[in-house]
Amino acid sequence: MSRGIDGITEDDIAQYLSLNPAFFERHAELLAEVRLASPHGTRAISLQERQALLLRERIKGLEGRLMEMIRHGQENTAIADRLHRWTRAVMLARDPRTLPALLVEELKSQFLVPQAALRLWGVDAALAHEPFVLAEPGAVREFADALALPLCGLNTGEVEAAQWLHDGTPALSIACIPLRSEQAGGSFGLLMLGSPDATRFESDMGVDFLVRIGDIAAAALSQLLPR
Repeated sequence: MSRGIDGITEDDIAQYLSLNPAFFERHAELLAEVRLASPHGTRAISLQERQALLLRERIKGLEGRLMEMIRHGQENTAIADRLHRWTRAVMLARDPRTLPALLVEELKSQFLVPQAALRLWGVDAALAHEPFVLAEPGAVREFADALALPLCGLNTGEVEAAQWLHDGTPALSIACIPLRSEQAGGSFGLLMLGSPDATRFESDMGVDFLVRIGDIAAAALSQLLPR
C-alpha cells in the first residue's frame, strides 16, 4: 500500500471519496483532467471515458445474460409443449394393446429421440403374449428395481435391455427409465431411449425430466396390470 503526503494512503483517499460523493460535483474539472490507461490500447483516456467504457461492458454482459435467460425460457416452453402433446396422446389412447407402441412412437416423434423401446412384465394374463411383454424379466427386472433414478451414459454393452433398441443403427448412448407402480409393488417395466450420438444421453446430465417421463408412462401403462 503506497503512502502519500503526511502518511495518507490510497485507502484513505478511496474512503474519503466514498464518504463524500459530492466531491466531483464540487470539482468537476478533475473528471476531465484525470487520465487513465485505456483497456483497449495504450492511449490515455479521461476518467469519464473509462467509466463510460466500464458501463458499456457491464451493459453488454447484462444483455448477454438476458438473451441467455430468454433462450432458456424459450427452450423450456418448447419442452413443456412437447410434454403436453405427448401426455395428451397417451391419455387419449383407448386400446391397452396398442398403448405401449403408441407411447414409444409419440415419445420418439415429440422429443426427436432416434431410438426407443419398452418392455413390461407382470401384466394382465390377457396380454401375456403381446410383443411388449417380457415373460421372464429376470436380470432386467433386477436392474430396473436397482435404479433409484433413470440411468444415462454410453452404451458399453453391459445393459441387456439396450438390445431392444437395435434398429440397424448402433445406440452409442442410452437412457434407462424404470417404470414403477404401487399396484405392482415395484418395477413392472423398463423404458429405454437411445441415440447414435454418444453425447445425447451423458452420464452427468440431469434426469429430472426423464423422471417425469417415467412417472407419466408408468401411470398410463399401469392399466395393463392385473386388477
